[in-house]
Amino acid sequence: MKVSAITLGTMTFGGVGKFSKVGSAGVKEAASIIDYAIDRGVNLVDTANIYSSGTSEEIIGEVFNGKRPGNVLIASKARMPIGTGVNDEGFSRHHLVQECEKSLKRLRTDVIDIYYMHEWDGQTPVEEMLEALDTLIKHGKIRYIGCSNFSGWHIMKSLNASKENGYQKFVTQQIYYTLEAREAEYELLPIGVDQGLGALIWSPLAGGWLSGKYTRDVQTHAGSRFAEGWNEPPIRNFERLWNIVDVLNEIAKEKQATAAQVALAWLLTRPSVSSLVAGARNLEQLKSNIEATDLKLAEPELDKLNKVSQVPLLYPYWHQANFAKNRLSEADNALLKEHLGK
Repeated sequence: MKVSAITLGTMTFGGVGKFSKVGSAGVKEAASIIDYAIDRGVNLVDTANIYSSGTSEEIIGEVFNGKRPGNVLIASKARMPIGTGVNDEGFSRHHLVQECEKSLKRLRTDVIDIYYMHEWDGQTPVEEMLEALDTLIKHGKIRYIGCSNFSGWHIMKSLNASKENGYQKFVTQQIYYTLEAREAEYELLPIGVDQGLGALIWSPLAGGWLSGKYTRDVQTHAGSRFAEGWNEPPIRNFERLWNIVDVLNEIAKEKQATAAQVALAWLLTRPSVSSLVAGARNLEQLKSNIEATDLKLAEPELDKLNKVSQVPLLYPYWHQANFAKNRLSEADNALLKEHLGK
């Protein structure tokens, strides 16, 4: 299944509870955002049962009202706690089937195209999770399955369980990956290349830190998610962040683009990255994000961005770089290529 380079993220729809810090688009504004995205070729709308306690899904359902265009796909997610009961979170068959049915009702649709497991659950056997998802596929409730925020061994354990039991397998992972946070290169991107998992990137602008509106001199904005107390994703080294922002702004000036567009364009060059989940508080943000797909970065520009943001090689990768460089696969090079100067 093919997805557009930009996926419309809808965590900004609803504004219920803590999600009000991210955005609060209602039905009318959401409709204009969705219509514009579809008109510009976006074919995937991404949501989750936990976004504004299901209100994001409800708004999408009201916008489409059972008349979703045939080329438009919907992704949703389950796993996070949606209540205080002992069975109100996790991978249990009970929870996943129940939450899928609720999401379908809120979305006013018969099928969810991509159903993500939103976070790892170490207390439920992966076989139970996968059997429940396999059943939902066979019943026509979902079409494809993916994982989100899994570690490398979590993904490989799940893929092996699918193979051993004949269950449908994960075909995509939704992960956090930006110029500021490149940890996904250690395991997740190589797994994507090796196992055929297309990566959808959530918060591709690091929650706005790479948007260009923040600098060493301007580190807060009234009304921003960070000013409102939202603390995800974390920034562990602000000096490194500002060095990256400096290069983004330099390249953006040369390309007559925005820093955000440069950051997004860089991501679209990375191994196994299929689409960027870009949310929008308003239509102007969406327009800018979509225009990033037309921006092409030259090799010297990519080299500058790679150099200023490069992650150190942890063990065993530094050892492999020293002694296995002549026996590396395409998946290995998702991490090691830049470090070897190839």
